[in-house]
Amino acid sequence: MPAKVPATVVTGFLGAGKTTLIRHMLQNARGKRIALIINEFGDLGVDGDILTGCGDETCTADDIVELSNGCICCTVADEFIPTIEKLLARDPKPDHIVIETSGLALPQPLVQAFNWPDIKTKVTVDGVVTVVDGKAVSEGRFAHSVEAVDAQRAQDGNLDHETPLSELFGDQVACADMIVVNKSDLLGADAALALVAKLKSESRAGVQVVKATMGALPVDVLLGQGIGAEDDMAARHAHHHHHHDDDHENGHDDHHHHDHDHDEFESFVVERNEVADVAAFCTQVADIIRSHDILRLKGFVAVTGKPMRLTIQAVGPRIDSYFDKPFGSDPRTTRLVVIGQAGLDQAAIAKALQA
Repeated sequence: MPAKVPATVVTGFLGAGKTTLIRHMLQNARGKRIALIINEFGDLGVDGDILTGCGDETCTADDIVELSNGCICCTVADEFIPTIEKLLARDPKPDHIVIETSGLALPQPLVQAFNWPDIKTKVTVDGVVTVVDGKAVSEGRFAHSVEAVDAQRAQDGNLDHETPLSELFGDQVACADMIVVNKSDLLGADAALALVAKLKSESRAGVQVVKATMGALPVDVLLGQGIGAEDDMAARHAHHHHHHDDDHENGHDDHHHHDHDHDEFESFVVERNEVADVAAFCTQVADIIRSHDILRLKGFVAVTGKPMRLTIQAVGPRIDSYFDKPFGSDPRTTRLVVIGQAGLDQAAIAKALQA
C-alpha cells in the first residue's frame, strides 16, 4: 500500500502568528512540495494573498485552497473531504498537506475527520501544531487582542460566546503535539523558560514546546512528527463541543518588520564508529534525547556485520529505524544530525552518542 500523505494541522488564536509561521515554512521548504488548506470565516483572500506572494515554487496558487464556508468541522462531507481527495489526486501528489484553521474552530473535530473511510487509507495527521502568543499567554490574555477575537466570535450566531478564552486555549493545548511559543523575543529569557515549563506541565506527555520569533521554525522541526493523531483521539479530549467560528491573523506583528533567522534553534552533526547492537543503541539515543531535551535526531548508522546502512529518525524520544540500502562504495560511517533549541550542550551530547 502506498505511504499515506502526512498532514499538519496548525491552529492558534487571532494574532498568534499562524500565517507568519506557515509563510516562513513555505519560503524554507527546501524542495518539499506542500499543499495548503486555509479555512477562513468572513472575507476570503487575505491570507491567500500573503502566502501566494512568497514567490517560492512550493507555494504556487495551485497548491493553496481556501475554504470559506464557516468552520471546517461543520463542512467535512461537503467541502473538506472533497478538497483532500482533490489534492491527493494530483500528479505528483503533495509531499505534505498543511491545514491552517482557526483557533476558535477547535482542532479535535478536524483531526477526527481523518478517520473518514474515503481518506483514512490515503492521508494521516502528522501532528497538530498550536501557535500561541507568548506575551499574551504569559499575561493571562491568551490573545494579542481579546477584543478582536470576540469580534470574530460575534460573527457566528452558533457560538457559545460566553466560553472564556482560557478554556478554549486549554482545548488547543489538549490536542497539540507541538506548542510553538511565538513572539518569545518579547519575553525575557527567564519568563520564556517559565512559560515553556508551564505549558509542558499542562500538556500531554511527549508534547514538544518550542520558542520561536516571527514563526521562524525549521521545517525539520515543524514537519515530520509522524504522530498519526487521528488514531489517538481519546488522549486529545476537548472540554467543549460547541461550534466555533474562524479567525485569521494577517501574519504581521507590529513589533517587528524584519525577518529572523533560526536563532532559537541549532543543529550539529555527530560522527561515531560502528554500532554492534541496534536495540541497545536506540535505547541509548532515546535516553540522551530525554536528558538533553533534543527535538529531532536523524541520520545513518553503520551496524557491525551488516552491509546495509541503518536509517534512524527520532522525534523526541520516539525512534524509528530501518535498513534502507547497502553502503556500497560509500564510507561505512555513522553520521547523526541533532536538532534542538539553542543552548544544547553539544560536547556532552556528542560524547554520549559516541559512547
